Amino acid sequence: MRVAIITGGSRGDVQPYVALGKGLTRRGHEVKVATYAPFEGFVRDQDLEFAHLSGDPARLMEHLLGSGLNQVRFVRRFREALAPFVENNVEECLDACRDVDAVVYTAVGFVGSLVAEKLKLPAVGAVLQPLFTPTREFPSALFPEARIRDPRLRGLYNLTTFFLTEQGFWQTFRPLANGIAARKLGLPRIPPLPGPFVRLRRRGGLILYGWSPTVLPEPRDWGPWARAAGYWFLDRPHDWRPPAHLDDFLQSGPPPVCVGFGSMSSRDAERVTETILGALRSVGRRGLLLSGWGGISNADLPDEVLKIEEAPHDWLFPRVRAAVHHGGSGTTGAALRAGIPSVVVPFFADQPFWGRRVARLGAGTAPIPQKRLSEKALTEALRRVDGDAGMRERAAILGERIRAEDGVERAVSLFEQYVHEKEAAR
Repeated sequence: MRVAIITGGSRGDVQPYVALGKGLTRRGHEVKVATYAPFEGFVRDQDLEFAHLSGDPARLMEHLLGSGLNQVRFVRRFREALAPFVENNVEECLDACRDVDAVVYTAVGFVGSLVAEKLKLPAVGAVLQPLFTPTREFPSALFPEARIRDPRLRGLYNLTTFFLTEQGFWQTFRPLANGIAARKLGLPRIPPLPGPFVRLRRRGGLILYGWSPTVLPEPRDWGPWARAAGYWFLDRPHDWRPPAHLDDFLQSGPPPVCVGFGSMSSRDAERVTETILGALRSVGRRGLLLSGWGGISNADLPDEVLKIEEAPHDWLFPRVRAAVHHGGSGTTGAALRAGIPSVVVPFFADQPFWGRRVARLGAGTAPIPQKRLSEKALTEALRRVDGDAGMRERAAILGERIRAEDGVERAVSLFEQYVHEKEAAR
């Protein structure tokens, strides 16, 4: 079977789908990943085909980061960012899917579902956050948890958050989708209500969610069209070796605290760095700073702190004491799999959700919103990580359970089963 995966966003958004693609190739399928040009080398290095989509991931993330934790502003900025993606990429997606047998589409690559409909191909959604499948058991990843004691009212609130997320996304996307459907794909216009997600559920369209059910259990009120398959990890190549200076640093003292915010940039990198250095000094811990630190060089840092561009999480995280990170789904999963505590500093979107989830599981501290990050707040969080043996034990147990899972294999099996059922029903 030939499969096209349509995705976009940052490196952290693209990487899980590359892992999914590799899982499909291990089962004998041919896979192409349609995404932005900066990721071409990354995709091809994993022995997957690449199809070009116009777009600038760095500009996209910078635009979305401006929304902070204001979800109304996030939806508006998502619309602004999505418009050029949709307008420019429909024909590119169409070209990428003409010679395939099935399509995997993501939230950013939702246009892939329309292209699949045009080409009469089976399509499977693949999402990293709880956004489009309602449940009474927890809220949409874009909303806070409700402090409501009555379980019925809390369940109603949770359902409402999914309705608002779906409608926010759909009403944002609808003018673009219907414009495309009329002008480029020849599809009928989709009515304003209830929208494509309700229609998708009524048709039994499969959505795969890329998180561990150990971390967020599959809700009891989900239908068979939604499955939490497990994390889609992409492990390092077997021949990867750490740079000498990193290996030397890790072996020269106790495990450091790893600090990195992925694709989240800081407009005041020097101040943030000073905040982190101050907190590390206060708790007497060594530090490892990952990329994104502006003009800060290793010459500016004390001997107890090293800055590197990047290192594979599956190699690095088991060698550090704790991870301070932004709460992206992939980084959160990697820290949990390594069995280390997290201090989550969320910037926007679903990151507060995962920060709260880590704290609820007892595998990390309460999240510190990026705008409230201070030397005092981070020092207190790191002291708790140091002093809470129960947290470290719970993180270790979670790590063992997640390492026993194979989310990619499970997702591929569910994908194959769905596509075969669709083909048999034709």
